[in-house]
Amino acid sequence: MTTQALLEQIHKKKSFLCIGLDTDLEKIPTYLLSEEDPMFAFNKEIIDATHHFAVAYKINTAFYEAQGRKGWKALNKTIEYLNAEYPEIFTIADAKRGDIGNTSAMYAKAFLQEMAFDSVTVAPYMGKDSVEPFLAIRDKHTILLALTSNEGAFDFQTLKTDGVELYKKVIETSKTWENSERLMYVVGATKAEHLAEIRKLIPDSFLLVPGVGAQGGSLEDVCKYGMGKNVGLLVNSSRGIIYASETSNFAEIAAAKAEVMQREMAAQLSKLHQ
Repeated sequence: MTTQALLEQIHKKKSFLCIGLDTDLEKIPTYLLSEEDPMFAFNKEIIDATHHFAVAYKINTAFYEAQGRKGWKALNKTIEYLNAEYPEIFTIADAKRGDIGNTSAMYAKAFLQEMAFDSVTVAPYMGKDSVEPFLAIRDKHTILLALTSNEGAFDFQTLKTDGVELYKKVIETSKTWENSERLMYVVGATKAEHLAEIRKLIPDSFLLVPGVGAQGGSLEDVCKYGMGKNVGLLVNSSRGIIYASETSNFAEIAAAKAEVMQREMAAQLSKLHQ
């Protein structure tokens, strides 16, 4: 999916909601455990109920890898279902990969070509040659970890070298890499106070923003400091939507939660045209 196609969906749905499919067999409704593929059964119901309000789904691959072959099967069925039934949806493999060049090339092939995700999250710690193999694939996006929402982010990401925080150096350096126009960046909602500075560095790039909802991030603050003239935001909510209920109507309740967020986003989008 191109950036322009993503923008069209954002304006059509009046939403920049990304729903995280962090599917945990210990948290899904117990009656689904009797299904042949409980993870996929859960995902399908969530997707069918919420796709009206979301422009993206983020599949956290760790939850599937933890289940071995059954998990990988559920992951593949989920991305195939999204691509077949809802091709207008932007898909994210939240895999946080990043390794030496030939290994990154294989990761890129796996997620962006074989599994046909629109994007994949990548850790930049190993530098240019670990990221450019992902950027080499046309019409796909690489979402670089910049400033994350976890407590340990301050261990390294905000350390200063020559008076500049490391995460800012990562962003600035990444702009020099080949095909850097295909980059997006992860910036945690709990770091909203940094968003204004980040926007100065990358005014037109899309930011994937986790941490709204269960982690305590504020949508209003994210939009105030992080929204660009072309929106430039995908705000992710996982637990707050998909685990809103453990009852048999869990998908309906998830949809209600997603709709609340969509309406809040519509209000924020309306401010762009005032």
